[in-house]
Parts: sequence; C-alpha cells; structure tokens
Amino acid sequence: MKKDINIKKLNPDAIIPTYGTEYAAGADLYACLSEPVTIKAGDTAFIKTGLSLEVPAGYAGLIYARSGLSCKQGLAPANKVGVIDADYRGEIIVALHNHSKEAKTVSSGDRIAQLVITPFLTANFVEADELSDTVRGEGGFGSTGN
Repeated sequence: MKKDINIKKLNPDAIIPTYGTEYAAGADLYACLSEPVTIKAGDTAFIKTGLSLEVPAGYAGLIYARSGLSCKQGLAPANKVGVIDADYRGEIIVALHNHSKEAKTVSSGDRIAQLVITPFLTANFVEADELSDTVRGEGGFGSTGN
C-alpha cells in the first residue's frame, strides 16, 4: 500500500528519502550538512536532513537505525527509535550516536537512518481494579523461554 506524504525541502541540497528495494519498509534518510561532522567514540551529534514532513493523522514517522551503518560502523540513533508526530512540522534531525571505539565522519548525502511511516492507536487509558486473566499472567523478562 502506498500513501502520498507531503515533504518539504528546507535546504535545496536535501535529498528526498528513498527506498532501497520495492518492498522495503524503511526509506533512507540522508544527511544534509554544510560541512562533514565527526562524531567521537561514545558521542552523539545532531545530523540535519534538510527536510520537514507532514505525517498524516493516525500515523507516526519512526526513525530507525540502518542495519549496515549500525552494525558495521557503530552509528545509530541515540534514542533507538525517533518518533515524528503528525503535528510536528520542524526539520527531521537524527541524533546519531557513535557506539564504536573510533571517531566516525558523516558527510552530506550519507544515508544516516531509515524512516518508517506506520499507523498507531491512541489509547484511552481507563483505570481498572482488575485486569483479565491470561496464561502468561505476570510472567515477564524471560518467562516464556530464552
């Protein structure tokens, strides 16, 4: 299923997100920088994309790590998963953390993360004295096996 998503270039050099394959869930986000940014080992840098996005109501834009970048280079979003709410119209900025043991440089045009647009449910939290019973019950953290 495809849905039109309005996107605005805040910088003429910004690159519109692209999908690597026909069935990819995540669209690559690209750095849009005036000069390369070097991220020291263990540090985080805010990497601009030069884009803003109009996420439809009932959806969220989720920013995930790119598997190759995170596993091979040690660079991944600092907050693990970034969330773009439907009412946010500011620039998409990725807080990229360097998990490696050496400095890494990000240049304009580098793929830095992936964006997944997904529907979500807004909960109406209702306080209850009891919850329904399940087979699992209160079992957590490893209760269903390794």
